[in-house]
Amino acid sequence: MLKDFEIIFPKELVGNIKINEPMKNHTTFKIGGPCDVMIEPKSYEQLLNALKIIKDNNLEYYIIGNGSNLLVTDKGLRKVVIKINEKLSNIEVNGETIIAQAGALLSTVAKKSFKYNLTGLEPMSGIPGGIGGAITMNAGAYGGEMKDVVSSVKVITKDLEIKDYNLEEMNLRYRNSRVQDEGLIVLEVTMKLQKGDPIKIKEIYDDLTEKRVTKQPLEFASAGSTFKRPEGYFAGKLIDDSGLRGYRYNDAQVSEKHCGFVINRGNATYKDIMEVIHHVQNIVMDNFGVKLEPEIRIIGEQ
Repeated sequence: MLKDFEIIFPKELVGNIKINEPMKNHTTFKIGGPCDVMIEPKSYEQLLNALKIIKDNNLEYYIIGNGSNLLVTDKGLRKVVIKINEKLSNIEVNGETIIAQAGALLSTVAKKSFKYNLTGLEPMSGIPGGIGGAITMNAGAYGGEMKDVVSSVKVITKDLEIKDYNLEEMNLRYRNSRVQDEGLIVLEVTMKLQKGDPIKIKEIYDDLTEKRVTKQPLEFASAGSTFKRPEGYFAGKLIDDSGLRGYRYNDAQVSEKHCGFVINRGNATYKDIMEVIHHVQNIVMDNFGVKLEPEIRIIGEQ
């Protein structure tokens, strides 16, 4: 198998190759079995080359970035995983416009914007994902969402065409987008920000940073908010009101600091996390008649 993949995916055409790579090394949850092969392209050309080879060989694939919203099963993925990371993370600032490649971390883009006294990215500055994932999920926090700042997105379509879509065409909505609807791959994002008062920008940034540090379990591995916000409710409050703060199964636990987070205390497995998720869903349903849906993406062989 090792030899086959190395023949199918020449490094000079597709970038770095890893065989049977543990997914726990590539997710913020620090959980997940191996994928068959991981490709880390260094250019759009290499990314397209990899996609063409995958298509020609009828292989299945999955795109990841920083892995901040993923829970991978213990058996891993029988797929080709393409990781868009720091090798595709260029950031350009032109006046009030920022163009960031998909592999750039959202936090890094935000810090770059602050350097140029640009406002608009403060609410998302602490989200631990890449720009590509942020667009895919229309990431948001503290009243702000990616759709508030995006003007256009460059993508690769299922037909391996590179296209540019404007904000309206991207259909960004609560934790969803055209990327998910059509299986697009984000290449780069153009954001339109505004000039702001550097003192006020720093005040907002510092205030939100303090809220994250004091209210979120940043000291533990997690995938961020585990559940979507139910209409008319807050997931964390429903969980807390159900008496589940700190509920634990092995090393998987409802955070005592923020009940909307399920955390990995060190050696949690996929099954451990799912035990906690299902228990929380069942108890909240029994108590409030509200169905909590996972915000995290759950992938891999069962």
